[in-house]
Amino acid sequence: MKSITQRFGQKQRSYGKQKALWGVAYVMPWLLGFIFFFLIPLLTSLIYSFSTVTANSEGIGITFMGMKNYVTAFTVNTSFNRMLTEAIVNMAVNVPLIVIFSLFLAVVLNQKFLGRSFARSIFFLPVILASGVILTLESSSLVQAINDQNAGSGGLINAMGSFELERLMLQAGVSETIVNYLTGAVDRIYEIVSQSGVQILIFLAGIQTISPQLYEASKMEGATGYEAFWKITFPMVSPLILVNMIYTIIDSFSRNELTDLIKTTGFVQFDFGLSSAMAWIYFLAISIILLISTYFVSRKVFYHE
Repeated sequence: MKSITQRFGQKQRSYGKQKALWGVAYVMPWLLGFIFFFLIPLLTSLIYSFSTVTANSEGIGITFMGMKNYVTAFTVNTSFNRMLTEAIVNMAVNVPLIVIFSLFLAVVLNQKFLGRSFARSIFFLPVILASGVILTLESSSLVQAINDQNAGSGGLINAMGSFELERLMLQAGVSETIVNYLTGAVDRIYEIVSQSGVQILIFLAGIQTISPQLYEASKMEGATGYEAFWKITFPMVSPLILVNMIYTIIDSFSRNELTDLIKTTGFVQFDFGLSSAMAWIYFLAISIILLISTYFVSRKVFYHE
């Protein structure tokens, strides 16, 4: 009896080892990619940020300079402070608007109406247009001129619309802080819509996983659509709010004037030390914002078990 138990334990341990080996084999491509394409460049850029990097016929020379590049980024390069502040402010304004807009659109697109699939594709179209060949075409003179013309006319329309909205809300006694935030949202409507495609799909997928029986039971109890949203839909998709918030924060930081400044400093001015210092300051700012926002939002997330 003892030998049978020992053999069974050995087989069980061998099966566990097999699962572990298959797990390692499964994550190995990602692990190798992380080490060679992310971890090594990350550590290299950290070394560069404390050094002066020079290139000559003998190769790349690295001279340790301490915190000089970081001091230069904050004191000498005046554009870095301004762009970093603008990036953080734009993130603080855009992220709540994008998440709220995406959730609202996902709820609307989840309803049954004629042309629903076509409407969903329209809101995901900006994601396709902002990638690959289309993104490259935007740098051409003709496409850029068309975009500038459209942006100019759109900016005039948005300015007129936000001015009228501001006047009406101030007359209604709404707080000036709220009025400025909402009118700013009107001025940013193109930016919000163009960056909401992925978030809408995530929310839409989450809403479709909610059991219809919950809505049927609430309807039998006399709940309105407004109550069903706040008591059923919103709590059930709250984990996705956290996911979309993290995605939107990272996405808003990945494409702005500051990233262009970092690239220009490194690959046009060939000051890789200063460029690396700027990148690390930017990375730390993003990390702090992600940690703070994730901590507070995750405390309000509802997980259905």
